[in-house]
Amino acid sequence: MTGIGSYLKKHTEALVKDVGIEPACELTGKSKATLGRYYSDSDEHADRFMPINAVAALEEAASYPHVTSALAELKGITLSYDDRRKNTSRGGVNSDVIALSQRFAMLMAEYQQSIEDGVITVNEAKRLLKETVALQQVLIDMKLHLEHETG
Repeated sequence: MTGIGSYLKKHTEALVKDVGIEPACELTGKSKATLGRYYSDSDEHADRFMPINAVAALEEAASYPHVTSALAELKGITLSYDDRRKNTSRGGVNSDVIALSQRFAMLMAEYQQSIEDGVITVNEAKRLLKETVALQQVLIDMKLHLEHETG
């Protein structure tokens, strides 16, 4: 089995175990044996991988997006995982625009305070990064709302 296949199977197993085998069966409509084949490192199951809709259903219930994270790592992509809330459909584009302007104002205020002495310290950079990630999350919510409205 290739390194990539083995890597994905390990993360698939972590996902199933995170959710629990019985709940994973219910969420995906797959049997224990089928789920086991998806992460088996046996040569006879080397070409079997979990369907993406099953991964999505399990990651919704999991404490961490194991397979999505593994796929991102394989492509050299860094994800920012926000465990404080899931993307929700509450609000809409109008509330997103308000949230966007508020987060941007907070980022600019943090930047102004950080650059006042001409040097951005490590702690100031961490606060700026935190505000930048919060702004990014608002943009993602806005993108999802816009896609939903055009869908």
